[in-house]
Amino acid sequence: MRPTGPLHLGHLLGALENWVKLQASHECLFMVADLHALMGEYENPAEIRENSIEMVMDWIACGVDPEKSVLFVQSQIPEHSELAVILGMLTPLGWLERNPTYKEQLREITGRDLTTYGFLGYPVLQAADILLYKANKVPVGEDQLAHLELTREIVRRFKHLYKKGIFPEPEALLTREARILGTDKRKMSKSYGNAINLSDSVDMIRQKILAMMSDSRRARKTDPGHPEECFVHHYLRIFGEPGLIEQTDQWCLKGEKGCLETKGILADIVIERLKPLHERRSKLVKNPEQARDILEKGRKKAQAIAQSTMKEVAELLHLPR
Repeated sequence: MRPTGPLHLGHLLGALENWVKLQASHECLFMVADLHALMGEYENPAEIRENSIEMVMDWIACGVDPEKSVLFVQSQIPEHSELAVILGMLTPLGWLERNPTYKEQLREITGRDLTTYGFLGYPVLQAADILLYKANKVPVGEDQLAHLELTREIVRRFKHLYKKGIFPEPEALLTREARILGTDKRKMSKSYGNAINLSDSVDMIRQKILAMMSDSRRARKTDPGHPEECFVHHYLRIFGEPGLIEQTDQWCLKGEKGCLETKGILADIVIERLKPLHERRSKLVKNPEQARDILEKGRKKAQAIAQSTMKEVAELLHLPR
């Protein structure tokens, strides 16, 4: 994950809950992608380091266990940059230019200049992040599937060029709700200002949910609503229990409760869902050195793997090591 700001519900449902489950069945490495953060924040990098610590606190508060998994910071492992340069040498330009995420963000994000080599080559660095640890599975949201497929193509091209399969072709591990939309129906993102953050206060969560888009065709409380089209009911289907979902649908269809009341119910559900996370996080905030110690231990473990991989790559490409 990129430490570009507070983590939000999209991170929780699209990644973190999956990460926590994977710890029981896989050897997991979780990376603070601070080099990737520079892709969009290169003009204002001052907050990246602090955001990194805050993000790791969120991970641990959500249940990521540093005793079971390796947590580390990307920039502290120089082999990431080294492998990215090598992979960049063999990645065709057309593969990068066709990346749908590249096109979407160039179109959507107008406040920053993203016409840079780093932004275009982002998927190559991402491929290096994955392949450096010979990962065979990658937990991703559906918006990252194109990037992962590019990684697989790079693996095949590497094998074709050098006649040796050092790297496995990584597979995607998608979650049930891999992509939750923001409060304005766009992708939930700091860039769009539409996120409900994991660290938001109870009052802030309620305020954001009460301001959400609802049923645009329902003019009055007593009018029959359209829960299948309403964005608030979309959230209720994600966070609510089946009985409550059916009940709120009926209230809406019969005009028995207004959108504001339904938003209040949704706010209560989300706040209760995040309560244990808030309690664990408050303890970590009081001792930030704990997060730094965890990252240092993770760095040592990750770097040992990275150095071993780069030794193989260097030998194959006849580079001094």
